[in-house]
Amino acid sequence: MSGRWWGSSGRHPGWPTRLGPVVTAAGQVTLRGVRLRDARTWSALRIKNQNTLIPWEPTGHGDWRARHHPSAWPSLHSVLRREATAGTMLPLVIEVNGTFAGQLTIGNIQRGALRNAWIGYWVDADMTGRGVATAAVALAVDHCFGPVGLHRLEATVQPANAASKAVLRKVGFRQEGLLERYMDIDSGWRDHLLFALTTEEIVGTAVDTLIRAGRLTLPGR
Repeated sequence: MSGRWWGSSGRHPGWPTRLGPVVTAAGQVTLRGVRLRDARTWSALRIKNQNTLIPWEPTGHGDWRARHHPSAWPSLHSVLRREATAGTMLPLVIEVNGTFAGQLTIGNIQRGALRNAWIGYWVDADMTGRGVATAAVALAVDHCFGPVGLHRLEATVQPANAASKAVLRKVGFRQEGLLERYMDIDSGWRDHLLFALTTEEIVGTAVDTLIRAGRLTLPGR
């Protein structure tokens, strides 16, 4: 679909945005748009987490450190911002207590009869098991099913990625099927499980669901 679907205002309802905070065991979690000045922090965190990220991410070309040098960020940032402005992507930074701790992306946003997108995320290994990814996904789900106006979100996860599957299930995603040899990951075609969530499956909000389950709180509570 060409042009700006949201009209003549020059902005669409999902971007720019700042979401949260919600409180986890790691601290206050927020989501905000990528910034050009994120270069050094992004680079340091990606290089630090190389060994934990490579098994789950699409196969890249060239040396990991070279691909994640601060000098690589401006061109990537430009692409992400362009897609965000076009309304096809929401490239977000996960912050914990105001510090860059990972990324969450809503991609391939489709309108019309579908109103669908995919969700992907990664967090610093030091933050795993502390509710950060779960909180970030819940904030993103509520944003997508609210201001962005989507009906369905999808996520694909390798069967061995227990942590990511747990995050999705806590937020309410259900497993729909197996995609065989779906994506080139770490130099091999890997099977992925397809998870999905639609607006009808959320009672209240995704954040509400986690609060009721005792997984999140709001600031001051």
